[in-house]
Amino acid sequence: MRLVNFETPGGYAAGLKIGDEVVDLTALGIVESVDALIAAGPDAIEQVQQVADGIHPRLKLADLCLLPPVMAPEKAIAVGVNYHCHATEGGMRVKEFPVLFNRFPSSWVGHDAAIIKPFLSDQFDFEVELAVIIGKAGRHIAAADALDHVFGYSVFNDGSVRDYQRKTHQWMVGKNFDRSGSFGPELVTADELPSGAKGLGIRTRLNGVTMQDGNTSEMIFDVASLIEACSQAFELVPGDVIITGTPAGVGLFRDPPLFMQPGDLCEVEIDGIGVLSNPVELEAR
Repeated sequence: MRLVNFETPGGYAAGLKIGDEVVDLTALGIVESVDALIAAGPDAIEQVQQVADGIHPRLKLADLCLLPPVMAPEKAIAVGVNYHCHATEGGMRVKEFPVLFNRFPSSWVGHDAAIIKPFLSDQFDFEVELAVIIGKAGRHIAAADALDHVFGYSVFNDGSVRDYQRKTHQWMVGKNFDRSGSFGPELVTADELPSGAKGLGIRTRLNGVTMQDGNTSEMIFDVASLIEACSQAFELVPGDVIITGTPAGVGLFRDPPLFMQPGDLCEVEIDGIGVLSNPVELEAR
């Protein structure tokens, strides 16, 4: 299944995406958001599967304003230095345990919404990443069982303000400027993709020019290993998001460095999931 959250006159709704159309699951009385669907569990998911097989009114996807596929996760955990090629380009040592940091929901927007370049910085960078959405709670989850806890996957642009990221040993500030990243355009359930979302092309285009071009199989810590590592410290619950790191090609390590500017269009894409597109705007003073 392919699921979306979208704006409505009264707020927001959940939708089942079928081709270039969307069935409004909220109007059918099933769930009010994708977040709620994930939390509701198997019975609600079965209802949505029945919708896919039925005849229901459909909205045109092109007419909708999409919101992030998970709007209010309890936890959003991002991973640093998780592709060998990215570690190499930055001269960074690969660690025995993944580099984890948090990303606030206030720091991201949905598909087609503007991402905001802070007026305080000229080092606004792009990072295409696979987002993992947890569907089943667990603590101390073994890697062998970890994929049973995955609800689905999406695309994330881990927009990074590099000079602020380097101001301290903690990356949190540079990774959490308001509306600096994006998440979407949709959530694809795990059954529609290869196990662990391995073998998927992952890329960034800036103004139509390819900047990053990698494959999810190049991760240092794969999806199962990341779930195992995260769950050693805290319980993962339905709706939690793990943002799994970026391949080589980021603007910081180009020669000369290349950063996003107001008026740019940044597209991040993962095969089998979709293209997440965002214009860049300058923060208002």
